[in-house]
Amino acid sequence: MVIKASFHRYFLNFKIPGGTSRGVLKQKETFFLMLESDGKSGIGECGLFRGLSYDDREGYEAKLKWLCNNISLEKDLLLQELREFPSIQFGLEQALLSLYSRSGYDLFPSGFTQGKDSIPINGLIWMGSEEFMKDQIEKKLQEGFTTIKMKIGAIDFDTELSLLKNIRSRFNASELELRVDANGAFNPNEAMRKLEALSQLDIHSIEQPIKAGQTETMYNLCRSTPLPIALDEELIGIVNIEDKKKLLDEISPQFIILKPSLVGGFQGSRDWIRLAKKKGIGWWITSALESNIGLNAIAQFTYTLDNNLPQGLGTGGLFTNNISCPLFVDKGALHYSKDRKWQEVEQFLN
Repeated sequence: MVIKASFHRYFLNFKIPGGTSRGVLKQKETFFLMLESDGKSGIGECGLFRGLSYDDREGYEAKLKWLCNNISLEKDLLLQELREFPSIQFGLEQALLSLYSRSGYDLFPSGFTQGKDSIPINGLIWMGSEEFMKDQIEKKLQEGFTTIKMKIGAIDFDTELSLLKNIRSRFNASELELRVDANGAFNPNEAMRKLEALSQLDIHSIEQPIKAGQTETMYNLCRSTPLPIALDEELIGIVNIEDKKKLLDEISPQFIILKPSLVGGFQGSRDWIRLAKKKGIGWWITSALESNIGLNAIAQFTYTLDNNLPQGLGTGGLFTNNISCPLFVDKGALHYSKDRKWQEVEQFLN
């Protein structure tokens, strides 16, 4: 079978700028890998995340061109060659599944894609002014979310603590699960004090309290923490299975969070999950600001993993120029409607 491949660069525009401890996001660059063969087409999203992705480096587009020129090679050989480019690995996995699927988007047929079941997700609260964050919290509560994840670390910690206290005064832990994501913002010298303060509010977990790469300090935090710690950025750039095992052995976190675009797609995520299960480490899946093409792939994959924890898949509605699709959020869960159609790719990209 002869396959033709090409790629397309695209910028997703935020409806409202998204605040994180690394700055305010107004646009998200991404790349689409397009395949054609025997009158069929496939599409995958290479969700490069500038400033965060391991493969945010010179030569990214050159590697995409190499892939397009060598698409006839065996899949395993391609993935091996792309091991330093996790987001391109993920785009290739998606595009091949898309090419050989019945509809182009039904990558993992299941009760989810049939509209019979949904995936519980967390409602994401972006950083910003106190009033802005309050407004987001109220909206998520009104929308029926029972798990809220709040990004912290950009404004005064006492203000963030006050916002969380206000939520907890209205809903106990059995009514509303609270997660926080520090994106590595805490100074190691003050991290334990802040963890102790947060633990008084029945917080489910905190993502990446200190910057990645401080293995001994993170191990000590995970060993003594009063609330569960989830590794996120810590996993980025760990591409060899031996190094993945070593990281989990050295830090022993309570959870790991997997962003397929950042950890090598389906295969990379499965590797982490297998290793985590052996050590009794919990996990969940999170999208990394992909368009609905990438989000669709992540959601369908996530459903097959049979993880009952709320997942981080609520980012599809953040952009003004996303592709229209069957995915929608209702009452704190991600659904797939058989009655909603995919927008034509040509129309979307143009």
